[in-house]
Amino acid sequence: MKVKGLRWFIIGLIFLASVINYIDRSALAVMWGNENLEGSISHSLGLTKEHYSYILNIFMVAYALGQLFSGKLFDKVGTRLGYVISIGVWGLSSFLHSTVRGFIGLAFFRSTLGLSEAGNWPGGVKSNAEWFPIKERAIAQGLFNAGASIGSVIAPPFIAMLFVAYGWRTTFMVVGSFGIIWIIPWLLINKASPKKHPWITPEEQEYILDGQSQADRDAQEDGKGLSLREILSHKEAWSIVVGRFFLEPIWWLFVGWMPIYLFDVYGFNVKEVGMFAWVPYVGAAIGSIVGGYVSGQIISKTNSIDKGRKYTILIGGLIMFSGLVATVLFGNTPERFVGIVFVVLFGFQFAIGNVQTLPSDLFSGKNVGSLAGLGGMVGVFSVIIMNFIVPIVAKVSYTPVFIAIALFVPLGIGAIYYFAREIKSVE
Repeated sequence: MKVKGLRWFIIGLIFLASVINYIDRSALAVMWGNENLEGSISHSLGLTKEHYSYILNIFMVAYALGQLFSGKLFDKVGTRLGYVISIGVWGLSSFLHSTVRGFIGLAFFRSTLGLSEAGNWPGGVKSNAEWFPIKERAIAQGLFNAGASIGSVIAPPFIAMLFVAYGWRTTFMVVGSFGIIWIIPWLLINKASPKKHPWITPEEQEYILDGQSQADRDAQEDGKGLSLREILSHKEAWSIVVGRFFLEPIWWLFVGWMPIYLFDVYGFNVKEVGMFAWVPYVGAAIGSIVGGYVSGQIISKTNSIDKGRKYTILIGGLIMFSGLVATVLFGNTPERFVGIVFVVLFGFQFAIGNVQTLPSDLFSGKNVGSLAGLGGMVGVFSVIIMNFIVPIVAKVSYTPVFIAIALFVPLGIGAIYYFAREIKSVE
């Protein structure tokens, strides 16, 4: 049996995994509420906003370590088995949130969720490097990232609906089951790499392999990858590490704190958060796909990976920066705030898909997952610092937080331009 466009089935499954990933991780924030909201997690377990910040950072520390560990894991065992391990553990962890009785239990399962969910990102980058020619990698990454955005669109109303009907424990059981079920089609369809897959057509195989760098074609599946020290000896690798340190907090501020912001500033309840919080992620989903398309078009017309990536990242950065400034100047109603965040997350995803393809542009084979995981880990540690600061600053105002992350935009994009003078294979 031969399947035309097999690479799109593979990225379709990874897109679905990203949707599940964000439904699972969003559930806690949507159902947290506060000590006075009856039936919420906070009220049921007697936990406060400070407990929430601790749990958020426990998740983020585990997620940061998981990025590095899973990058190495995917490089060692491959994307097929790597995804089975990753999504199997996170689906079970999400399901077992339903059993907790207090802070310790919640913190434990939140940590295992963070460790395992992190694998989706270096795994997706590595899979795209295997299954797509260079000019299509940004659109593939955009589709993959759109899954995170669509998951964030679906999660608030879907989780709020389940919460109202069945309570938070049953909700965790339902969403935790999705990942475990996903493993079945993944094992059926993703049988091998494009070089060996029995279902791939000769035409698609030739198209994929001819569109990759010489280093990609020469990489051996059983070959040995570089150490992190060797990877970081290349100046270009630092463009990813430093760039993601500054850019990652922009996305995570809204993922982790927007529901709490709506609870605090506008007095929303869980149902109202479910009605509002999904809207900005529509912008993120559109930005993911448009950013990947624009990058691919620039590469096709200029025959330059460097121009395709950098121009797209710069455009996304300008949109992000403008939107973050607007949150301070104009975001004084819930409708305006949500609309402005729509623009911010559009710009973020427009740019970040191209940032995330840089490991596969610069390196090949056994090194892509490792560098992607390292960049993700450093970015998440930046988010952890932010999560300690936000609840302290927010007692007075959220405005300084928005100003700080607006300043992160030129720092992150400047780092990419500085360290990667030309984006091309360093091997």
